[in-house]
Order: sequence, then C-alpha cells, then structure tokens
Amino acid sequence: MPSPSILLHSRYFPGLVGKITELHAVYYHAHWGFDVSFECQVARELSEFMSRPPGGADGFWVASLDSELAGFVAVDGRTEAPQGARLRWFIVRPEFQNLGVGGRLLSTALDFCSQAVFPKAHLWTFRGLEAARRLYEAHGFKLTLEKEVVQWGGAIREQLYEWELAASSL
Repeated sequence: MPSPSILLHSRYFPGLVGKITELHAVYYHAHWGFDVSFECQVARELSEFMSRPPGGADGFWVASLDSELAGFVAVDGRTEAPQGARLRWFIVRPEFQNLGVGGRLLSTALDFCSQAVFPKAHLWTFRGLEAARRLYEAHGFKLTLEKEVVQWGGAIREQLYEWELAASSL
C-alpha cells in the first residue's frame, strides 16, 4: 500500500489560527481534561505569533493530506532567541497519526532552526505523551527538566526537552 502524500506549506489561510486552537483544545480536553484556560492560552499566544510579520527567526508549517489539515508546528525564534528557538503548537490530528506527519513536521522545523543558525531549540511538554516523547528523542531532543505544575485545570508533570545542532548531526 503506498504511503499517503503529506504536503507541507507555510502559508496562512483564513481560519488557520482557529483550527489549530480548536485542535489543541479538543484533543487535550478529551485526553487530559484541560480546561478553558488552556484553550485561551493557545488562542492568545498563537494569535500573537501569527500576527507578527512573517519570516526571519519565526516559521510555521501546516501538514495536509488529501486537502485535510493533518498537523502543525511553529518555530518561535524571536521571543526565545537567547535560549534558542522554541518549538510550539506541535500537533497531529489523531486520524493522521502514525502516517509520518509528525516526523515530517518536526524534521522541517529543525531544518529551519539549523538554517536560521539556531544552535539550540527547546520545547515544553508533559509526561504521558509517549508517542511524542519517542519522536522528540528520535530527533535528538534530550529531557533536561521535569517539574510538577498545577495549570489548565489539573496537575501535570511538565517537561523541558532541548535539542542542540551539533549533537543532532552526529
């Protein structure tokens, strides 16, 4: 059976911010019980990111399969520059998981970091997202910090993963 054709692009289209916010809100509420504060934070921060002039140290990629939104990732390089770029809003719709969408998005984001001369990148996640953890580690991310936090309607074990260009190219 041929693998599906994953298309990546970095063009805005009307409704993108809402679709990515909804995807996060629905998924994390259904699987982790996150409340409205999570949705509001995603909407606010993603809106701020998308309203900045495109290019430079920032980038985003939309994955689609058969014209359906399949996933998203962004590199926030402007506000996180001293610590390296920050990967944000990485998500793959459940019906498109295990098709290589996440790997393509993550590889593209890290290639952007390398080309933008970010020697480091990082992302925040939480314990329990095992498929994502395996993907991060396969791309050279290392877990560097864990802490218990109460946010988004419950307690989670927040995790910081970091990536270094030199270490990933070995």
